[in-house]
Amino acid sequence: MAEVTIHDANARRDQDQILDVREEFEIAEGMIPGALHIPMGQLMSRLDELDKTRPVIVVCRSGNRSARAAEALSTAGYTADTMGGGMLDWHDAGLPITR
Repeated sequence: MAEVTIHDANARRDQDQILDVREEFEIAEGMIPGALHIPMGQLMSRLDELDKTRPVIVVCRSGNRSARAAEALSTAGYTADTMGGGMLDWHDAGLPITR
């Protein structure tokens, strides 16, 4: 598992899977366009929603939960990275979101 920057994640979001593991109330602040939302607590029971043949970039609010989720995905056989700084940095940089 590697940590990617918000700019790397933005550049890769068309070819990689973006997985947002924040809770439902956090999603109201906006998501990365095209991201899949699976709250952290549901991740292991919903792995079938991810394509194991494509890399996954895991996103949360600040980068802590996403690092744990990316590690769990790596253990389960996925290629997974975490986005450092999370959605806090994404918002601060003015990168695109959907609501």
